[in-house]
Parts: sequence; C-alpha cells; structure tokens
Amino acid sequence: MVDLLYNNICFSSLSFSSYISKKRGDGGLTPGQLVFTSEFEKFSGHDFQMVMNDLTKGKPADKINIGGPGIVALIHASQMLENTDCEIRFYGGYGNDKDGILLKDLLNKTPVNMDNYMLVEGVTPSTVVLSDPDFNDGSGERIFINSIGAAGNYLPEYLDEEFFSSDVVVFGGTALVPSIHDELTELLARAKSEGCITVVNTVFDFRNEKANPDKKWPLGKDDKSYRNIDLLITNMDEALRLSGKVSLTEALEFFMKHGTGAVLVTNGAKNVNLISDKESIFYKSEFAEMPVSAAITTELNKGHVGDTTGCGDNCAGGVIANLVSQLQDGSAILNLKEACMWGIISGGFSCFYMGGTYFQDKPGEKRKLMIPFYEEYIKQLNNG
Repeated sequence: MVDLLYNNICFSSLSFSSYISKKRGDGGLTPGQLVFTSEFEKFSGHDFQMVMNDLTKGKPADKINIGGPGIVALIHASQMLENTDCEIRFYGGYGNDKDGILLKDLLNKTPVNMDNYMLVEGVTPSTVVLSDPDFNDGSGERIFINSIGAAGNYLPEYLDEEFFSSDVVVFGGTALVPSIHDELTELLARAKSEGCITVVNTVFDFRNEKANPDKKWPLGKDDKSYRNIDLLITNMDEALRLSGKVSLTEALEFFMKHGTGAVLVTNGAKNVNLISDKESIFYKSEFAEMPVSAAITTELNKGHVGDTTGCGDNCAGGVIANLVSQLQDGSAILNLKEACMWGIISGGFSCFYMGGTYFQDKPGEKRKLMIPFYEEYIKQLNNG
C-alpha cells in the first residue's frame, strides 16, 4: 500500500482531542493503532479530507513511501539477503490508478521479486500515517488510517503452487487483506503439508476490533491456525487481543498451548519478549526478554529526521532474514535469540529514516550501515 507520512503531528493538541477514540472499535484515533477511513468518517461526522486539513494544518505529506506489514518486512529481508541464493517473492494486489503506478515504480527499485504483484479490482490500498515524535516521553508513536481498497478483493486462489513450494512462507498483515485473513487456518495447514516453514507477522485488526470489541480476535476460522505457525511475530497489544488474555504471560501460554512453535512480542521502545517450544524448529527457549539497542537509542537521542513508522515491520524482516540465513548455513535447529537480535537492530535502525522502506543507492548498503550496531549490541548483551 501507499503510505502518506505526516510527521510532527501533536497527539495532545486541542484540534486532535475531538478525534480521539472513546472506546474500543468506535472508529476514533488511538496512538499505536489502526482505523479504517470509512469508520473514522462515521466517528468524526466529517469528510476525511476535511479532518486531515484540520489535523495537518493543510500541509502536504512529508513523504510518500511503500507501506504494508507484508511488503515492508520482505523488502528489508531481501536487502539483508542480497548476494545469497535466496529469492524473496511478494504476492499482493494493486489498483488501476496513479497510486498503483507509483507503487510499482517504487517496488521495482527493491530486490524483491514482484512477478506475482497483480492488478485487482478497486483502488490501490493506502494508509495515512500520523507521527508524533514526542509522544510517550520522546519514544514516538504513530496512528494509522487505512483505506483497504483493492486488498479487500485479493483472494486465496491467487496464492499459486509456486507460493506453497517456498521453503518459507510469510503471511504479513493479513488483517488488511480480509479474504486471506479469514482463510488462514486452511492456508497455514496447506503450507505445513507442503513442508514450508510458516511465519505470521500481525497488524492491528480493526475489522474484528469493530465487530467484537469485547472478544478476542480470530486468526482464520479458529484457533487451529496456531498449531501450523512456526513463528508468530506480533506486538504487545495484538498479542493480548489475539489471545483474549490480559497479561503477556497468559498470552504466551495461550499461543504455546495451541501449538505455536515460537512467539516474538515487540513493545515499542521496551524489551522484546520471546518463547519457543522444544518441538519447534527452534532451540527451546523459556520466556525471555531482550533489550532494545543502547547504541541506537544513544544515536536517536542526539536528534534525527526519521520516525517510528515501520519499526515493527522491519523488525519482522530482520528476524525473517536471519531465519533464512541460518537455514542457508545448514542449521537443523534454529536460534530464535540470534534472529531476534537482528530484528531488534532492524527495527531500531528504521527510526533513522522516515517511512518503513529504505531505498538503497547500491546493493548491500543498508546491511553495511547496520553491522556496527549489531556488533555493539553483542557487546551490550555480553556486558549485561
């Protein structure tokens, strides 16, 4: 999807206060969460563009970039895996409009194979991203207002035999692709039956939040989806809503009980939590916490021009890339903590630029810039 990024939007301003959500799923704005444009218009009682003019004081977007939890994670993973035998392919849809043309042009500048990026009925999906860098004591936060468009017409049958012949399949942000999301139970079962390693990275599920704000979010038709997930990557709020639990410990117990191989939970600028089962593709790990990168935090505190958009998506991409690297090295059992290290560095590094997608001037550029932070992170863990 197209991301329209607006930086330095004050979430505590008087003009912003009338658009803040009063209760879960009501269509109002909540820091860190996503709402559909149509529902936000109902909540505000105004045309979306009129509200945007009010919130942004009429300024144009600071940046227009590639967005979407699936593609942003895969772009980063592909940049980390350049000059290897790995090919990363993206499956998705765009609309027959200027945003679709723009996206195709931008995507062709990345290492991802876009042969399966197809024209679908409807406008190209887009998200307005409002960013307040001073929110949460300077850690920054975003609000997402999504127009689902053509993603609402992308169907499970578009995932062909080649998709299920992959060594690793990733279902990213499927809550924004309803037909795929609702069929995840069957799609994950098929992937496992074909011998694929399965990764699911989530996004805020406003559709189910709106429909049943007091119930846990479904992932596919039922909880059988979880037993066919090798690695679930989610954030704290999404982990609680997917499990229907009130604490992280209970949420992780829920995922493990239902057969998920491993779970990684991000929490903004706070520690990353992880757990893996002994029957999974990973070494068994009891509940563990890993800190954010001190070197990246120090650098960010000096002042920067980026934002937190795409942190979680890039974290997922870093984890996926390292998972694939370990497979390419011939590892029979994978190290989740090592993958998490690259995820933490990847998520933090994305704060140095605006928007989730980093465009390289030459192959290997991004990885080269990240390696010093990875080396510092190893020292941080060893001294911790």
